[in-house]
Amino acid sequence: MRPQKITFGDMREAGIRGVLVWCADYRCSHSVALSADRWADDVRLSDIEPRFVCSACGKRGAEVRPDFNWGKPIVSAMGYRNMT
Repeated sequence: MRPQKITFGDMREAGIRGVLVWCADYRCSHSVALSADRWADDVRLSDIEPRFVCSACGKRGAEVRPDFNWGKPIVSAMGYRNMT
């Protein structure tokens, strides 16, 4: 059994508007940043993890975490968000 994570409502109260989703297969590690607006406040991040299917390898399941850098510009040359 996986541990329960925070709710989307808790996340929004902290000012976080996005999530990072990683493939559950550590060998794949495909990831995507998504807006959290589509989920209700009472839904936990851990509640949606089993629903994801990786578009790269097809494995079901994901690791979902808050995206603390949501909305910050991305440095295109490196693929990282600008931390300034």
